[in-house]
Amino acid sequence: MDKIIRVGVDLAKNVMQVHAVDAAGHVVVRKAIARQRFVSWFANLDPCLVAMEACGAAHYWARKLRALGHDVRLIPPQFVAPYRKGGAHVKNDALDAEATCEAASRPHMRFVPVKSPAQQSVLVLHRMRTGFVEERTALVNRLRGLLAEFGVFLPQGIRQLRRNFLDRVEDGDNELSGAARQALMRGWAQWQALDDEITWFDKQIAEHATHDPQAQRCMDVCGVGRLTASAAVATVVDARQFKNGRQMAAWLGIVPKQKSSGGKQRLGRITKQGDTYLRTLLFQGARSAVLTAHQREDRLSRWIVQLQARVGFYKTLVAVANKHARILWAVLAKGERFDPSYAPARRMAAGA
Repeated sequence: MDKIIRVGVDLAKNVMQVHAVDAAGHVVVRKAIARQRFVSWFANLDPCLVAMEACGAAHYWARKLRALGHDVRLIPPQFVAPYRKGGAHVKNDALDAEATCEAASRPHMRFVPVKSPAQQSVLVLHRMRTGFVEERTALVNRLRGLLAEFGVFLPQGIRQLRRNFLDRVEDGDNELSGAARQALMRGWAQWQALDDEITWFDKQIAEHATHDPQAQRCMDVCGVGRLTASAAVATVVDARQFKNGRQMAAWLGIVPKQKSSGGKQRLGRITKQGDTYLRTLLFQGARSAVLTAHQREDRLSRWIVQLQARVGFYKTLVAVANKHARILWAVLAKGERFDPSYAPARRMAAGA
């Protein structure tokens, strides 16, 4: 058998497809392997480059194969798709493994850093909390809609609903029957249980942010709280993978979408690519920073006030979220603390 130098893997729940090539690019192995024999198959290979899409369980398998001495690379799925034969109309596991193997050979391909078990554990807290928040939102909307069916209309907002729900359900002047009241009260009990679960996750995330040195430095930025700092540290494996803060902001999708051609630049709305959860937290923190900027006198806050007066609230919101992403890159990549009054030194003109 020729020496294998690169292997493309298409991960799945039970059967993995591998596509291995030699130095000349000739196919050496193309086969499906059961999950139970996946690691043992790679254990019999000499160390080589192993590429797989960044998908479910990819970080786990990457850690396992790295322990065997292989150079494991995770590739974003959108970068693999252009190399699949047949394009979007033809797709199967063998073609996906071949496309992954081919994409890994490109000299300028971008890869996803492999997360550690500790980082994935922190993200479990965030994912579970997000799920409970979504369940609570759905439940609140359901309760509000059911009450409206009986002419019981409550003010908008979860706080208003929490304050007035019990009084309106127990009000004997409305058309609610006994069975409907009991059903709504069970929904209320479920609401309280979800609140308790979210509170527990908030405490766990706050504890991580309090004891993590990088998260503590991130929280020095106005508008970056414990939730955002914890998510940033767990999501960004190594900020040094980005050359500058602009690249990290683009990775999070907080830059304009380009449709430029012929030397003419056409910029549209932000791309909204990258991690949706972290980008959402950055926008929520930016909203807080914009609303309170007039209360502070530091250089960054004055810039926010001046920008809002010039371009309006929503464009300022995007600009501040972008600014926060760049600041977080500097904090995480360089290990420095944030100084809101920092002013970059201007370069001296040539011959001055």
